[in-house]
Amino acid sequence: MRVYLDNAASTPLDPEVLSAMLPYLTEFQGNPSSVHAHGRQLRSAIETARKEIAALFGASPAEIIFTSGGTEADNLAIKSAIKAFHITHAISTRIEHHAVTHTLEALESAGEVKVSWLDVDSTGQINLDALETLLSQNPKSFVSLMHANNEIGTLLPISEVSLLCQKYSALFHSDTVQSMGHYFFDLKKYPIHFLTAAAHKFNGPKGVGFLYMREGTIIPPQISGGSQERNLRAGTENVAGIVGMAYALKKCYANLEEKTKHLTDLKEYFKNRLLESFPGISFNGEINPDKSLPTVLNVAFPSSGEDLMLLFHLDIANISASGGSACTSGSLHTSHVLAHIGCDPHRASNSVRFSFGIQNKKEELDYVIEQLKSVLKIPVK
Repeated sequence: MRVYLDNAASTPLDPEVLSAMLPYLTEFQGNPSSVHAHGRQLRSAIETARKEIAALFGASPAEIIFTSGGTEADNLAIKSAIKAFHITHAISTRIEHHAVTHTLEALESAGEVKVSWLDVDSTGQINLDALETLLSQNPKSFVSLMHANNEIGTLLPISEVSLLCQKYSALFHSDTVQSMGHYFFDLKKYPIHFLTAAAHKFNGPKGVGFLYMREGTIIPPQISGGSQERNLRAGTENVAGIVGMAYALKKCYANLEEKTKHLTDLKEYFKNRLLESFPGISFNGEINPDKSLPTVLNVAFPSSGEDLMLLFHLDIANISASGGSACTSGSLHTSHVLAHIGCDPHRASNSVRFSFGIQNKKEELDYVIEQLKSVLKIPVK
C-alpha cells in the first residue's frame, strides 16, 4: 500500500479539474493578449474564471489578480503595499510561511520597514491584546498574519484581526494558502485588504494562484514587461492553470460540508488511534477542531532511538509525510514553527506532520499505525 499524507505540501490534481484544463492545453491556440478570435477566446476563459473566483467571496472580479502561486502573491502584496503606502512599520509572527517572514526580513534589512514580531503561545495563537497594543502605538501599519498555519494547523481569528486593523487604519494581509477551499471568506463583511492562494493546495494544478486585493488599494507591480493583470503582473497568463484553479475552487465550496466532515473524521480517527496505540505521544499546535485545520495533525513521538530516521522509515514503508513545510530545504526536521512555539530541538526532531486529503481513507491510516508500531519499537497499549 502507498499512502500519501502530505497534502499540506500539495494535493493530488482532481481528474475533473484536469478535464476542464485539457482543452486549453490541446485545442485552443493563441495568446490571450491577442485581439484576434483565438486570443479573445482565451481572454474570455480567463475573465470567466476571475468572475467565478470572485463570486465565491463576494468580491469584484477586478479584485482578483492571477499569479504563479502563493509565494508570488505574498511578495506582491507585501512589497508593493509597503512601497505604495510608504509604510514604515509591519507586524507579523515568526511562524508565518517563509514567503512572508523572509520577505519582511529582506525589507527590514534594506531599511524600508521596521518589523515587530508578535509572540505566539504554545499552540501558535497570537495575543489579540498584544496586537492591539502594537497597532495603537504604530497606526497605519502593515499586518501580515496567516489564517491557518501550514505546519501545525492553528487558525487565526481572522475576523477579529481584520476589525482591529480597521480600527487603527492598518493594512491587513493574510496568507490563506492552507485554508483556501476549506473556509468561506466573507470579504463584504470583514475589512481584509489582501488574501493569497495557491491552486495546488485545493486539488488544482501547480504553478498558479491568486491575490485578492481590496478595491481601491493601488500598488505597483513586482514583475514588469507587459500589461497583463491590469499592469500588476506582467507575463502571458497560464490559461489552463487559471481555468483549472477556478474549477477546483468552485468544487471545493460546492462540496464543503461533505469534505469538511470527511477530513475532520480522518483527523480525529488518526489522533485517537495514535493515543490508544502509543504511550507518551502528544501533539504540536492547536488540536481543538474549532481552532485548527481539519487537514493537519502535527505529532510529537516519544523517544525510541529511531527518531532521526522516522521519516526515512515511513518513506521506505510507502508512507509520505513531512517534518515541516515542503518549502524548507535542508534537514528533514528543520522547523522554524516548532521552534517558535517553544518546542525544544529534541521534541521538534521527533515530530511529524501528517496532512489529510479528500482521497485518504481510514484503512490507510490503520496501515500507517501498524508501520509506526514496527518502526518506533516502543511498548504498545
